[in-house]
Amino acid sequence: MASLNVGSLGEYIREQRRNAQYSLRQLAEAAGVSNPYLSQIERGLRKPSAEILQQIAKALRISAETLYVQAGILEERRGEGLELRASILADPLINEQQKQALLAVYDAFLKENAASGSTPMTDGAATQHTPLEDR
Repeated sequence: MASLNVGSLGEYIREQRRNAQYSLRQLAEAAGVSNPYLSQIERGLRKPSAEILQQIAKALRISAETLYVQAGILEERRGEGLELRASILADPLINEQQKQALLAVYDAFLKENAASGSTPMTDGAATQHTPLEDR
């Protein structure tokens, strides 16, 4: 994964906040974070979690994936699993280490498929399986 680029992330969030005509206090309230914490994010002093980025994105009415890419959590790709990645990163039921492990496994599968030239739809992996009782 890419390193977190908090400086430009904060600048990007500030720009989006201003475009939405929100004060810092209004966005903090809408996102459910403290005013000082949001200020620190905007100034590049704090590294927000994926969950906080999702809350900020929701309050700004922008895609969480956009903030993940700005933060360096996700690489900018052409639709390659972005929804899945965003869902994993936003899941409150697993911790950050578990999220990174899931993303690493997913990336390994993508690399394996790219190296072999296969896709799930062409190599038989997407065929339906019958329940054990029917076999």
